[in-house]
Amino acid sequence: MNKGELINAVSKLTQHSKAQTGEMFDAFMAVVQNALTSGDNVQMIGFGTFAVEQRAERIGRNPATGKEMKIAAKKVVKFKVGAKLKAAVAGVPAKKK
Repeated sequence: MNKGELINAVSKLTQHSKAQTGEMFDAFMAVVQNALTSGDNVQMIGFGTFAVEQRAERIGRNPATGKEMKIAAKKVVKFKVGAKLKAAVAGVPAKKK
């Protein structure tokens, strides 16, 4: 499912226009991006958590030549799946606490 298909599906469920749904989706993505760039996690209970992790500098190999090369340290976005989403995808009812 791409962004357009997602907007169409949400638009039908909420009975909002595609334009309104697109604006809400863009706003959601901007808020998540701003939170992650400022170092905050974005947690949606049952769905999952977006977090930023630091990768250390490391030595890798160029697959074409086999030469060693330094891979620079960088920040990466990670997504940890929530229990309800994980259970839904697996086709198993989520455990209740």
